[in-house]
Amino acid sequence: MISLGGLGTQLGIKLFEATRDKQIDLVARDALSARQIAAFSERIGSIGSAKELIADTEVYTFVMRAFDLEDQIFGKALIRKTLESDISDSGALVNRLTDQNIKTMYKTLGFAPGGGGSANLADPDWQANMIDRFKERIVLNNAAEDNEGAGLALDFKAKASGINSWFDVLKDRDLGKFMRRALGVPDAVIGVDIDRQAEIFAQKFDIAKFKDPAEVDKLISRFAAVYDVIEGVGPQQSSPALTLMQGAVAAGQGGSYAIVTIDIPSIARTGYNAYR
Repeated sequence: MISLGGLGTQLGIKLFEATRDKQIDLVARDALSARQIAAFSERIGSIGSAKELIADTEVYTFVMRAFDLEDQIFGKALIRKTLESDISDSGALVNRLTDQNIKTMYKTLGFAPGGGGSANLADPDWQANMIDRFKERIVLNNAAEDNEGAGLALDFKAKASGINSWFDVLKDRDLGKFMRRALGVPDAVIGVDIDRQAEIFAQKFDIAKFKDPAEVDKLISRFAAVYDVIEGVGPQQSSPALTLMQGAVAAGQGGSYAIVTIDIPSIARTGYNAYR
């Protein structure tokens, strides 16, 4: 993978986007990922229930990784009960869990309540979309491991169009952190009642703008500047990733990039307040 380590948030985002296709290709070549993709392609169409999905370790692991639920892989009993529950019942397990990724997985797989099957799993187009989701999630998670700021921003960009309420944001740890930084909301707000948190964010930003790619990019730029100040992220002139990007520009690839160095101490002396 192409490392984003040692870069400021905005530059990390630019490097990721300039190399996204290459990184996705590298995921497909990785031995473990390639084996899981092959197992998924070969067997997902014959799986007839959530019980059968859980029983097939390779396919189940693929699905969990695709929905960024790798840390919950061992909770097989909970996942099975969730996938077999009835989302139309307000008291169903799928509606009681706070992790939005589980609900997204539930809806995407589409198993019938009570242990039935899903017509989605045998659809070639659905399968292709799942493989794309899997590879995209792997590269996003790798980016976040190298560069937290860039990872938060890229995750937000991937999810923004599907956000319909502030509760969608507040139930997602990474989205919540992104928005707090972007809007200058102190982390202490986490201790406030969730309804009040939603009101605070609604007063600061029109959530309908998440559907506008231009507004999403503006918010990401705002986040990058604030995040780097708060977290003390500075430019690394000797970074191999920076050298790679400069080489791409010189060769006429990947657009044009301007490296800007901000004097953080100077900003501090002016009385800058990231939470203003």
